[in-house]
Amino acid sequence: MLEVPVYNTEGKKIDTWKVDEAVFGGEVNVHLLKQAVVTYHANRRQGTVATKNRSRVEGSTRKLYRQKGTGNARRGAIRTNVMRGGGNAFGKLPRDFRKTFPRQMRKAALNSAILSKILGSDLMVLDGLKLDAPKTKEMAGILEKLDVRRTCLLTLSDRDSNIYLSSRNIPDLTVRIAGELNAFDVVTRQKMLVTAEAMKSLMAQDKEAGK
Repeated sequence: MLEVPVYNTEGKKIDTWKVDEAVFGGEVNVHLLKQAVVTYHANRRQGTVATKNRSRVEGSTRKLYRQKGTGNARRGAIRTNVMRGGGNAFGKLPRDFRKTFPRQMRKAALNSAILSKILGSDLMVLDGLKLDAPKTKEMAGILEKLDVRRTCLLTLSDRDSNIYLSSRNIPDLTVRIAGELNAFDVVTRQKMLVTAEAMKSLMAQDKEAGK
């Protein structure tokens, strides 16, 4: 059984949760995490870059002068890449970089990412997080009390506009709800804060998936 610390908004440890590692796959699948990160990076690429190669620039296709006997270097058409105004030698064209990543693999990668955070003592359960109004200063104060000073992923059980508006101006803080988590968001942040309700939701989803 793994131990996950529970903190309040004052930064004090109030409890410890026992979590069975089997709930999150039992072990960290490093190769699957690598594949997940590569896939998410690839799927974020637009692939709309376009440059002109020699077939796309304007100009004649006629050879400028004969191959031998002129004393000049050998020349082809004016659209060749070695001529000023010619096309690019290896011009980039639009392409689709997307990779497929099946649903079960996405879920397994997310479980491995969460388990890696627990094993590395980088996951904390936050109890009693509630803001009556959007206050960036108040949210920043909570993070400071929790000693969160680098990239952090805050996971909520449901959408909360006050928490979202209080967090969007804080550098390196990302807010997600439990149902929208993915392995890329988890592994690319150093710390992971999960509300008590969101943690229960994640564990319940994994138990249902294992049935």
